[in-house]
Amino acid sequence: MKRKLSKSGNGWSLFMPKTILELLDINPEKDQIEMEIVGKVLKVVKAENNDTKNQ
Repeated sequence: MKRKLSKSGNGWSLFMPKTILELLDINPEKDQIEMEIVGKVLKVVKAENNDTKNQ
């Protein structure tokens, strides 16, 4: 699946289709994610500790 990035303020955002979020068991309204670079691959996972105070 190919996607383009969208300008968002001073950065860029990536649209995540609902199907991908469901497969990763991520609720965008309450969950946080963790991102990690492995080589030249962006790894996105649901955060284990969803500390919503830091949002």
